[in-house]
Amino acid sequence: MDLNEREFCRLRDFMYGKFGINLSEKKTLIEGRLSNTLSAKGFKSFTEFIDHLEKDKTGEDLSLVVTKLTTNFTYFYREEQHIEFMKKVALNEILPTIRDGNLNIWSAGCSSGEEPYTIAMFLDEYFQGRRTDLDKRILATDISDKVLNIAQKGVYHDDRMTRMPPNWQKAYFKHLGGDEFEVKPKIKQEIIFRKFNLMEPVFRFKRKFHIIFCRNVMIYFDANTINKLTQRFYDALMPGGYLFIGLSETLLKHHTNFEYVQPSIYRKKR
Repeated sequence: MDLNEREFCRLRDFMYGKFGINLSEKKTLIEGRLSNTLSAKGFKSFTEFIDHLEKDKTGEDLSLVVTKLTTNFTYFYREEQHIEFMKKVALNEILPTIRDGNLNIWSAGCSSGEEPYTIAMFLDEYFQGRRTDLDKRILATDISDKVLNIAQKGVYHDDRMTRMPPNWQKAYFKHLGGDEFEVKPKIKQEIIFRKFNLMEPVFRFKRKFHIIFCRNVMIYFDANTINKLTQRFYDALMPGGYLFIGLSETLLKHHTNFEYVQPSIYRKKR
């Protein structure tokens, strides 16, 4: 199925307005990833499909488009520098300041769940022999129903697990047979999965966060969208809280209130 210029512009503008996703240079990618899917679903053209998207109240096909155009391969213990920084720096600073018994962490753009589960496993290991009275549940959000369903099931192939510490597979996963493993209930219960659009103009959370992970998400956004989003992250953090972004991402120094700590790690001023 061919994607003509008019259809491309319509879909590009629709996705940007809805989710802030910048597809300006992605015409070939859109055509390649969506053509067969649209044909299989019975649509005769991209125009017909876009008309459907604009009217669809269920959000199912919109979620499908987001998943097709933005989901990349991910795995457990990705960008382990951030886990090491939490262990050696961030938690040592944050824990003495907690007064209400809640360690608040948000995995924003959690995809299929490897990131929040990695954080939960790390915290379980970190707090063994330490104070255990904290509520350490992690909020994990994404705009795609498909990846959230995968995350909630918590079943993964072993090719996603090669980078994590060797003892984690035995400690935190149940072998289902073959190359499939399921996250154990004690880790699953530490994650709260929710559908959430990062383009919401205001983040209305009951509590501010100590740490926010938003890694390899902003690669789909333009500079203006990134600046506005990082300001909302800033407002959602406690003073002294940390924002972790992807190692290939960066924030423009003159367009953010965050203090630069090291590549991909930023802190809200105290």
